[in-house]
Amino acid sequence: MTADEADAADPAGESSPTGESAPADEPEAAEEAPAEAAPAAAAGPGEDEAGEAEGRAPGGAGAAAPQGARLRAARRRRRAWREAHPVAARVLRDGTTLLAALLVLTAMVLPNRMHLRPAQFTRIPVEALLGGVVLMTLPRRWRLVAAWAGGLVLGALTVLNFFDMGFYEFLGRRFDIVIDWVLLDDAKSYLNDTLGKSGTTAVLIGAAALILVLVVLIALAVVRLSELLARHRHTTGRTLLVLSMVWMTCTVLGLRIDGVPIASEHTIALARSRAEAVQDTLRDEREFAKTAKADAFGGTPPSQLVPDLRGKDMIFTFIESYGRSAIEDPVMAPGVDKTLAASTKALAKAGFHAKSGWLTSATYGGSSWLGHSTFLSGLWIDNQNRYRTVTNSDHLSLTKAFRKTGDWDTVGIMPGVQKGWPEAKFYGLDKVYNAFQMGYEGPKFSWSTMPDQYALEAFQRLEHSKKRDKPLMSEIILTSSHQPWAPIPKMVGWDQVGDGSVYNAIEKAGKDPGDVFYDSTKVKQEYGKSIQYSVTALTQFLQRYGDEDTVLVFLGDHQPVAKVSGDGANHQVPVSIVAKDPKVLDRIAGWNYTDGLRPAKNAPVWRMSSFRDRFLTAYGSTPHPSKG
Repeated sequence: MTADEADAADPAGESSPTGESAPADEPEAAEEAPAEAAPAAAAGPGEDEAGEAEGRAPGGAGAAAPQGARLRAARRRRRAWREAHPVAARVLRDGTTLLAALLVLTAMVLPNRMHLRPAQFTRIPVEALLGGVVLMTLPRRWRLVAAWAGGLVLGALTVLNFFDMGFYEFLGRRFDIVIDWVLLDDAKSYLNDTLGKSGTTAVLIGAAALILVLVVLIALAVVRLSELLARHRHTTGRTLLVLSMVWMTCTVLGLRIDGVPIASEHTIALARSRAEAVQDTLRDEREFAKTAKADAFGGTPPSQLVPDLRGKDMIFTFIESYGRSAIEDPVMAPGVDKTLAASTKALAKAGFHAKSGWLTSATYGGSSWLGHSTFLSGLWIDNQNRYRTVTNSDHLSLTKAFRKTGDWDTVGIMPGVQKGWPEAKFYGLDKVYNAFQMGYEGPKFSWSTMPDQYALEAFQRLEHSKKRDKPLMSEIILTSSHQPWAPIPKMVGWDQVGDGSVYNAIEKAGKDPGDVFYDSTKVKQEYGKSIQYSVTALTQFLQRYGDEDTVLVFLGDHQPVAKVSGDGANHQVPVSIVAKDPKVLDRIAGWNYTDGLRPAKNAPVWRMSSFRDRFLTAYGSTPHPSKG
C-alpha cells in the first residue's frame, strides 16, 4: 500500500501536531504508538476516561499525565468532528495547506524593495526544492526540528526584507542588522512627534505583534508542509525531480518573465549577502578607527588655521533635506528656483554675493547627523558606527578648527536636539541651544520643534547681537523642511516673531501630514514650499543682520526621500558661500563655483567629505598631519 493509499484508508488516524493524520507508513510513528497506548492497556475498561474526567493520571502515572489525557481527549474530539463533517474537514485541511504553501513560497521570492512586480512571484525557488528533499527524507523528530528551525529563519529573513523596503524607501539603502537598530529609537521619536505618544505606542505594539505573528505563521506553515511531504513521499519525490529539471533548464537557458529569472536563488542570495554585510560592517569599524586618527590638519598650530578668515563672523548652516531634486525636479524646481533667484537679487542689493556648487552627501532621505559630521569632519560618515567613532575622537572638525585658534567664540543653534548632545565637544561648540533653550512658546510643526525664522531670530537675540571681544563662529541646523512637510510655517514680520505664539494660527491653518505625505504630487509640492521657506528665512536673516564681516556657508544635509527625489536619485546637495567682503569669494575662485545661490548643472560635484580640507586650504591653513 502506498502512502497516499494508507492516508485514504485511515482518515481517522492519530493527529500530528499540525492537525494532519500521522503518516501510516512512517517507522518512527509505529515505534511511538506502543508507548502511547501502554497506559490504556494497563488500565481497566473505562479507567482511562475516568482518570481524564477527574483530572489525574490513569493508574497514578504522575503530574504529566493530566496534560497527556487532555491532549488525547482533544485528539478524539478533532477526530470525531472530522468523521461527522468529512467534506468540511477536507476543505479546511486542503485550504489551510494551500495557504501554507502560498505563504512559504511568497516568503522565498519576496523582493526587498517596495516596487513589486507580478513576475517576481512566478519564480521557482531552489530553496523550496532543497528544503523539500531534506524534509521528505528526515525521521519525524528531526524533520520537525528542521522544519521549525527553517521556518523561523525564513520568517526572520522575511521581516528583514520588510525592513529593507522601508530603508530603501526612506534612506536609499538596505537595513544593516549590525548597526541600524539604533535608528529605531529615532523612528520612535519621529512617530512621537507626528502621531503623539498614544499613537506611537499603538503603532509599535501593532508592529511588534505583526512581526511575531508573521514569523510564527511562516514557521507553522513550513511544519505543516513538511508533514505533507513526508506523508506523500513518492508523489513528493517525483514532483521535486520534475521541478528540479525545470529549474536547471531555466537556469541554463536563462529564461525570464518580464526580465525576472524563472529559476530563483533569492533567499540564499539574500542570506549570503547579509552574512557578508555583517563581516563588512565589522571590518569597516576596525579600519575606520585607524582612518579617523589620521588627520591632515590634526597637528596644525592654532595660528596656522584659517588665517584669512580672522575677524569674520562665520555661520555654517544646514538646511534639512535640501537636495538637488529641489532645484531640478519639474514639480519643485519652478518655485525653488524662483526663490533662489529672488534671494540672490535681494542679497546683491544688500551688498552680498554668493558662489554655489554641489556636494555628494554620505546619507540620503534621513540620518541628517551623518551628513553634518561628513561635511565638518572631512571623513566619509555613512553609518552609525563611523559616527560614534569620529565624534568620540580628537579628529579636527571644521567648526572646532575655529575654536582651536582661540580667536572665535563658538555656538550651536540646534532646534532639532531634544536631549543630551555630547557631540558638542567634537564640534568645538562652547555653547549649544537646544529645542528647549530658545524661549519658544509656539506650536511644533510636525517633527520640527520651531519655525526656521524663529530659530534664526532667537540666534540673533541670544548670541549674534551681543557685543563681544571676538568674532562668532556658529553652527545652525534649520529643520522646517523636515518630512512630512506639513504643516509648513510662513514668514511673518521679523518684529512680530516674539515668543513664537504668532505661529499658533499658522500651524492650525496648515495641512495635515497624512493628507500630504502619502500623495505623490502633494508631497513634492509641499516639500518644495518648505525649501522655499527655509531659504527665504535664512537669506532674509542675512540681509537684516549681516554686515561686512559676516560669512555664511549653507548647504543641504541630504536629498529628500525617494517619493520626492525619485527612485535612483543621486545624493547631491547644493552648497553656497555668501559674503560681502569680495576677498572671501576670491579665495575660492579656483573652485569654479557658479555665481549666485543656484548651482549650474555643470558646476563641480565633490564628495561632501572633501569640503573641509578644501575650505581650510583655501583660507590659508597649513597642513600638519597628526599620527594615525
